[in-house]
Amino acid sequence: MNLIEEFNTYRSQMNEKIMAADNKVIKRFFNLDTNTYSEGAVDIKTKEMIGLACSMVLRCNDCIKYHLGKSFEAGLSKEEIFEVFSIATIIGGSIVIPHLRRAVEYWDLLEEEKNTDV
Repeated sequence: MNLIEEFNTYRSQMNEKIMAADNKVIKRFFNLDTNTYSEGAVDIKTKEMIGLACSMVLRCNDCIKYHLGKSFEAGLSKEEIFEVFSIATIIGGSIVIPHLRRAVEYWDLLEEEKNTDV
């Protein structure tokens, strides 16, 4: 299992367990998160770029992977992703660099996976 599959499988399995607990507050929070990134006055691509930059500054590796995957699905180019990376690095400073490395690795994997599916 590659890094992308591992991340997505783990995330799905744990989300199922969390939702199975049927906690109203957690369910509402998850729903709020889903609705926040839905199409609205701001398009999905832009919302994912904002989410990615914020995740990098907050140094949340799972969040970074999630938003990279969603950005990839939304059709962001490598050039656009690197502009987001540059914004996050400027805002967050040098402490973001280790997360930048992991983000570049994950983006490369997303591109490789797409190229092997073609």
